[in-house]
Amino acid sequence: EKVTRVDFSQRPFKIWVGDPQAAEPTYLAQSVIVSTGARSLMLDLPNEHELIGHGVSTCATCDGFFFRGHEIAVVGGGDSAIEEATFLTKFADKVILIHRRDELRASKIMQDRALGNPKIEMRWNSRVVEIRGDTKLAGIVVEDTRTGERADLDVSGLFVAIGHRPNTDLFAGQLAMEDSGYLVTGSGDQVTATNIDGVFACGDVQDHTYRQAITAAGSGCSAAIDAERWLEANVHG
Repeated sequence: EKVTRVDFSQRPFKIWVGDPQAAEPTYLAQSVIVSTGARSLMLDLPNEHELIGHGVSTCATCDGFFFRGHEIAVVGGGDSAIEEATFLTKFADKVILIHRRDELRASKIMQDRALGNPKIEMRWNSRVVEIRGDTKLAGIVVEDTRTGERADLDVSGLFVAIGHRPNTDLFAGQLAMEDSGYLVTGSGDQVTATNIDGVFACGDVQDHTYRQAITAAGSGCSAAIDAERWLEANVHG
């Protein structure tokens, strides 16, 4: 079930499923663990979601191995994109890094690493405007952001690395967040605690560094232990 509204202003906490305007909440809880995750930002192009796992990817460490000996493209200009492109050179024969500006946002050390890699080709002032293929990626079309000129790129893989957005809109105004929307956690010896006593957060909703299934699972275990200990100490009967 998807939660549509929460009220953490008093205990027991109130959680709505379905109509967020309903007078009575669906659930009441003494403690809550938030694990709503994050989603990869996408290009919003036709075929994009249909071809995820069929040539289009948002995770180089997950899918890079499948492109050994291929020519592929990475979209983005930040540290994540550079890290993905550099990692992918372990497998691909050529990695085309597509960036809409003429300079990268990544840190200097990451830029130097990419610009000095003979397997990485920079495609400046460009954006992907078309993803081709029905059941499998058949190539992409890029457009020059200055001239509007278009070109076909015959790549078998497209890795989108333009950032992530945590699923935290539901908690705006209640839980402390970073400017990027990730929940702030860590209070004393409870590493998953939020700013509200009894509310914990784990996984990609509060982790913008690792974003791996195994690290999310580990922090989920931590949140469960933190919540259990909190309940033992604070809820009687």
